[in-house]
Amino acid sequence: MTVPDPDGGSGKRTFGPDFLTELFRNPLDPGYADAAARRAESGGRTGVRKQAARGSAAVVLLLIGFLFVLAYRQTVADEPARTQARQELAEQVQRRRDGTEELQARADALADEVAELRERELSDAAVARLRDLEAASGLATVRGSGVQVTVGDGPTSVDPVTGERRSDSRVKDTDLQLAANALWSSGAEAIAINGERLTATSTIRQAGEAILVDVRPVTTPYEVVAIGPDDLTDDFRNGYAGQFFEKLSARYGMSFEVTEVKNVTLDGAAELKLRAAVPSTAPPAPSGSSGPSMSESPASEGGR
Repeated sequence: MTVPDPDGGSGKRTFGPDFLTELFRNPLDPGYADAAARRAESGGRTGVRKQAARGSAAVVLLLIGFLFVLAYRQTVADEPARTQARQELAEQVQRRRDGTEELQARADALADEVAELRERELSDAAVARLRDLEAASGLATVRGSGVQVTVGDGPTSVDPVTGERRSDSRVKDTDLQLAANALWSSGAEAIAINGERLTATSTIRQAGEAILVDVRPVTTPYEVVAIGPDDLTDDFRNGYAGQFFEKLSARYGMSFEVTEVKNVTLDGAAELKLRAAVPSTAPPAPSGSSGPSMSESPASEGGR
């Protein structure tokens, strides 16, 4: 079986012109060249056709100018309304802000009044125990020595293929959760993240690119301050959390620092809103006890 020679038997390989070479060699389509040649032979537009073309161009220009004038007049006419709406929104925001400040001042005054009544009615031992419980639950301001853990986002890079900004070097909510849990396990008595006090019901979660402590956003650098025993700093630095953040810092360039703090003050958290589950129906009466008969029991709602 004979294999055909790709060179055509000439011994020299030849190539046909590629598309780009042909495009640069003959940039003008043959149809356009023929049209230009016919126009050159006929002498172009003359007489009535030339005047009609000029008239059409003038009408189009006048129409465009008229539309520009209408758009400008409409914009000028709508500007006072937009300015007024913007001013009304600004005034409304200011009124709401003033109202919030008044309500906050009233709430603080009522809290002080409640504290005075509590100390007046309760014994010294009961007041001391109540203060200890408030400090442990995060509702009271505490002061003491402890540790400050500071972590921050590293430099972000852009994926050369997709163009997306990588988030590997950003601090995540799970990182702050790890730091808080490690401090609790090391004996911390009170913890705050960027000034937001943690309680038994606090949440640290991711919302898009922001991190929320309860419902308040916190931004980098994240300062986790804890009050606790004297060895709290060494325990955190040498523990699992400290080694984890050291690896993040070395791999992604995230900032990480552990320092001991003295006489730091952590403000109390906002009022806790506890919720308790309530059964929708009364529990069944035990056997042998007086209770409603089957005919007196409420109707079942689909097994709920």
